[in-house]
Amino acid sequence: MPRSLEANKALEKKLNVACIIISILALAAVVVSGNENLKWHTDIDFSYLPAFHSSVNAVTAFILMMALYFIKNGNVSMHRKSIYTAMVLSFIFLCSYLLYRFTNDETAFCKEGAIRYLYFFLLISHIILAGLILPFIFLTFIRAFTEQYDRHKKMARWVFPLWLYVAITGPVIYLMLKDCY
Repeated sequence: MPRSLEANKALEKKLNVACIIISILALAAVVVSGNENLKWHTDIDFSYLPAFHSSVNAVTAFILMMALYFIKNGNVSMHRKSIYTAMVLSFIFLCSYLLYRFTNDETAFCKEGAIRYLYFFLLISHIILAGLILPFIFLTFIRAFTEQYDRHKKMARWVFPLWLYVAITGPVIYLMLKDCY
């Protein structure tokens, strides 16, 4: 049963607050995960996780492209399922990424020449956009969830390509860094 306009507005306000809190906590966790004093020392070897992260990002990128295909072809149900799946995969990625960052040292890029410039451009743009896009992914989702489809569509037009860029550059960065682990 559809919610009333008033109920959707009230729900939107609550979800927006949750979005801000979750985004701040996620960003703070990523920032502090680089602090050597906060590293978790464990006997478990999590060195396999970068390959897992790359795979999750690649699958997320594919699912995002499928979500776009579905909505362009009027299949709202499959679009919705695809977006839910992409969001779950992104959550799994974030949790796994934090686990890796808290248990492993940073890997330095080991190649020389012009490839370094490309690598650092991709890495820096990936990191900045990944940090900035998270709350906007939530906000775009909230607009659809609260049945504000016009607002959802306006946001999705610029949020989607940025989310897709982050999902695609993740595996590219991993492949460029793979020989350096």
